[in-house]
Amino acid sequence: MAVASSVLAGSLLVASSGPFDAAFARQDGAHLSVQYAAGTSDDELRATGDAAGVSAAAGPFRTTTLTPRFSDGFPEPPMTVVGRAEPGGTVDRLALTAGRWAAGQSEIVLPAGGWSSSVIGRQVTFPDLPGSPALKVVGAARSATGTAEAWVTPAQLTALTPHGQANGRQTLYRFASADTANQVAAGLKAVTAQLPAKAVAGSQSWLTVKRNAERDTALYVPFLVAFGVLGLAMSVLIVGHVVATTVGSGIRRIGILKAIGFTPSQVVRAYLGQALLPTLAGAALGVVTGHLLAIPILSDAEEAYGTSGLGVEPWVDAAVIAGVLGLVTATACASAWRAGRLRTVDALATGRVQQAGRGRWAARLAARLPVSRPVALGLTRPFARPALTLATGTAIVFGAIAVTFTAGLGSSLGEVMAARDHDAADVTIGVLHPPFPGREKPQADPSKVIEEQPGTRAYFGTATTSVTVAGASGSTRVTAFTGDASWAGYAMVDGRWLDKPGEAVVPTGFLTATGRQVGDVITLNGRRAPVTVRIVGEILDPRYDGMQVLTDATTTLKAAKPGLAPTAHHISITSGTDADRYADALNKDLRPLGLTADVGGSEGKSETVVALNSLSALLTLMLGAVAALGVLSGVLLDTLERVRELGIHKALGMTPRQTTSMVLTSVVLTGLAGGALGVPLGMALHGWVLPTMGDSAGLRLPDTVIAVYQVPELVLLGLGGLVIAVLGALPPARWAARMRTAAALRTE
Repeated sequence: MAVASSVLAGSLLVASSGPFDAAFARQDGAHLSVQYAAGTSDDELRATGDAAGVSAAAGPFRTTTLTPRFSDGFPEPPMTVVGRAEPGGTVDRLALTAGRWAAGQSEIVLPAGGWSSSVIGRQVTFPDLPGSPALKVVGAARSATGTAEAWVTPAQLTALTPHGQANGRQTLYRFASADTANQVAAGLKAVTAQLPAKAVAGSQSWLTVKRNAERDTALYVPFLVAFGVLGLAMSVLIVGHVVATTVGSGIRRIGILKAIGFTPSQVVRAYLGQALLPTLAGAALGVVTGHLLAIPILSDAEEAYGTSGLGVEPWVDAAVIAGVLGLVTATACASAWRAGRLRTVDALATGRVQQAGRGRWAARLAARLPVSRPVALGLTRPFARPALTLATGTAIVFGAIAVTFTAGLGSSLGEVMAARDHDAADVTIGVLHPPFPGREKPQADPSKVIEEQPGTRAYFGTATTSVTVAGASGSTRVTAFTGDASWAGYAMVDGRWLDKPGEAVVPTGFLTATGRQVGDVITLNGRRAPVTVRIVGEILDPRYDGMQVLTDATTTLKAAKPGLAPTAHHISITSGTDADRYADALNKDLRPLGLTADVGGSEGKSETVVALNSLSALLTLMLGAVAALGVLSGVLLDTLERVRELGIHKALGMTPRQTTSMVLTSVVLTGLAGGALGVPLGMALHGWVLPTMGDSAGLRLPDTVIAVYQVPELVLLGLGGLVIAVLGALPPARWAARMRTAAALRTE
């Protein structure tokens, strides 16, 4: 189990080390994708692949832009559809994550991630085309560099091209050198040098895609790295514990070996061989188990990172096996050498002569408790074997730390994702499908309909535009609110939410980029007159590289373009109101306005959140299981040493149920103490690691992300040490209960 845990943890660490770069290398991603205007011949574009510096090229692929509509009636944004016969090739090989590739007419493949997996098998229509053609979604594929938003066969693309509209062309390039923006720009200049000036309609550098991908994953890469490191640490602890306790329990046997002539070095070699044989078998089985368990865990990691092709690298297997063999060798040699240097008479006396007074005070105290005799015997056992109790307790403490830490990480990750999505609204209008760039049109105002709808508690509208801010390069996104948005779900890091015109809140990234702080005044330069606003709060929102300003609509209208109006509305309903029924009733009144209400926020159905939650649960269970197996080894060894004693108890009338209770209660105090110590240590580790993680992602985390432990949860986590102890002790307890009395009494 420790080897399986190490394989998983190591694979997770590898997957979290530059996930974009790894996927880009696996799929031979395009350093540059160029969209050529219609009119350029295919032969001319193929010739660009021979330009200086080009190491590989693919295409040209014919492209068109279409607006799809699914069977639920909602339109989607316009998407670039590429005609491609197969997913492979020399550049930008596509990874199929679900379904299959389009093989004939009326079939389409969508990009992996988000909503695509939920629409496989459904029909997508194109109402803007003559006859509203319908295509069946047959698969989902992932491009390392996002070269398209849908793929069909070349023949299907020709059929989808509107009459009289020429197809564009897309060509993908890989360069010998493309590590900097200047090198990519030089490559673009080289491949287009022999083409007309107006031949290039657009281009995309892989560096832009990489920056966006790393920005999206910066939030949770540190979380998954922490899981991996903790898994490795737990594995090292458990392997060392098992080997040390195994050798330590054989001190009397070492005395017998010395009595028949074994030297200390021969004792070490004997115990090293005894330890390595089961280690090799366990390592082989652990590698296989690790690979099987890696399938769901790395699948979740793929979804989180937006990548594909993650698997267990062969060198991870080799490193884990070598590490476990080295750890077992070092621990066994050290323990056996220490025991081998004992005097023969002292080693022979171990386990036969109990030290005077050890555990007797505990036995006298337990005898006064109102519990049965088997339970009292179990409660005193930890004090009779303090060294073994300490080793078992250490495993429980680390297990409690791991479970507490991982539970906190999972909760913190959920808070971070919720803060990023800020989807506290019960019902939304216009959020899932906002107006498309270049196709904005005045939207009807649903405010009156919302106010008159029974069950409405509060609502606000949002509009977005771009401005420039003094001291910040490029444009800055402005989100303007109509109404009170304090309940929207934005997590405050510092300051307060805006409550009057002329105030604004900004993310940490904005403050870092501009050198401002809460309380400073900034100037928004839009299409109208410059407007000054005062920063009154800092929020957690990593989107758009943190370059956002959130303010009220009145202030924004003074700086923005004329006619800026809300394009989305967020509604909170009263307690006891059914959201689905509310949305259905609201839609009846919104239909004349051409609007549609949906239940939940815009990001509430994120598959990334589901994948990360699933990953957290799997890893927490894995670490808890490893800790329980550490307890099992200690209790099993203790039980084996007490076989004759158990036989005497059975001969005096102890029933199998009483035997089970005696063995289980022998770990109760250790489990409770381990949980009581492990929980605060896990909380302290969580409180130290979380801010460090935020700093590595360029974020300040609010208290809501760090202070995630609640009192009931802490009580359950504290009992987690007891659960780990009992689960680990249960197999030895049942074995002891089934043991025949005569066989136990004959055991020497």
